[in-house]
Amino acid sequence: MKTSSALASPSAPSIPAPVKRRIFLVDDHPITRQGVAVLINQEPDLIVSGEADSAPLATQLIVQDAPDLAIFDITLKTTSGIELMKNIKALLPDMPVLMISMQDESLYAERALRAGAKGYIMKHEASDKILTAIRQVLSGDLYLSEKMKEKMLHRLVKSRKEKVVFSIDTLSDREMEVFQLIGNGFSTRQIAEKLTLSVKTIDSYREHLKLKLRLEKGSDLVRHAIQWVRSESLT
Repeated sequence: MKTSSALASPSAPSIPAPVKRRIFLVDDHPITRQGVAVLINQEPDLIVSGEADSAPLATQLIVQDAPDLAIFDITLKTTSGIELMKNIKALLPDMPVLMISMQDESLYAERALRAGAKGYIMKHEASDKILTAIRQVLSGDLYLSEKMKEKMLHRLVKSRKEKVVFSIDTLSDREMEVFQLIGNGFSTRQIAEKLTLSVKTIDSYREHLKLKLRLEKGSDLVRHAIQWVRSESLT
């Protein structure tokens, strides 16, 4: 009788699945949020751990979820992504935030970084750049487009004589939008239509701008806004 002396071959050692970095998305546009989620979830090392469409919900869920990275749209319905980030940073100071937006990076990127963001990327960028930004921020580095890096470098090295002589750091995000549109030559009615606000509201913003920038006349505001826009285009 023939007996089998063959032994069962040892099973191959199991390879542990890669640890996925958890990312939380905050954007009030469902289609945009879904698109970014699909992009992230198809990566072997990344996963979307939660989503929110508003600042109050985002604050609640992010504190519970404690993700490795949060991605905020800079423009939300009830507040700005920058204000949300400030609130989240008070609760989770070590959690990195990447801003993603349709808003012009020349207007908002520096403000976002000053407020604590670790990166800023435009929504129209290619998928690979968005993934690069995510991984760069997760690794502990800052992310900005090459164009924005160069712009900020020029701003650092240019002489004080070339700088605009007033500060706009105290302006809110909406005030910045109005200020930029004034500098680009838009009338009050045109600004109201562009931002879907009333003419009366824009008039109020103009008054706030004059107070914050210590300007007496509307013509002074227009002149300073034009000067600021021109200085931005040169950097």
